[in-house]
Amino acid sequence: MTAIRRGWRSGATAISVHHAKNAVDAVAGLPIGSTSNRFRTRDSLLIAVLRRILERETAVWTRLAVDIRSLSVEAVAGAIGQLLQELTGAGRVLSQARRAVFVEAANEPTLRSVIADLQDEIGVWMQPLLGELGTSDPSNDVHHLLALMDGLVINQLTTPRPDFDPTRAVAALLRGLTDRHT
Repeated sequence: MTAIRRGWRSGATAISVHHAKNAVDAVAGLPIGSTSNRFRTRDSLLIAVLRRILERETAVWTRLAVDIRSLSVEAVAGAIGQLLQELTGAGRVLSQARRAVFVEAANEPTLRSVIADLQDEIGVWMQPLLGELGTSDPSNDVHHLLALMDGLVINQLTTPRPDFDPTRAVAALLRGLTDRHT
């Protein structure tokens, strides 16, 4: 988490091999060199940050998903809407770090590959949900849903609105994905 808090402030480029690792050590109260010993390269640190972000986001989703009482577009959209509100509210730092690493991935093939793998992991547990809702192509539809979610989060992070409620947009996409095949 220290790398996440440190990295978002200046973007992922602030996470350089030497200076940022020492800064992470200082913020975490660790002896200088501790982060460098664990993460030998900048990419290995960023990959660890990405994995930790996914763990935290998955934990939030798991907590919210248990409240889905009936499997309907409205219920799933409501849970996803709550997730996005949390990721742009209490989880704002986490989301800013994620976005900073995603921007960095545009120029780093290794990071792009890790992001693709992590999106596939998300798909493993999200595709069955989309299938149960009635989409005929859950493996592709999950990417549409993730793209919408990312767009809503980045928009709220860059131009925050106090009345942010992404539920309607998520529901519209889910209805479109389920209605197109009926």
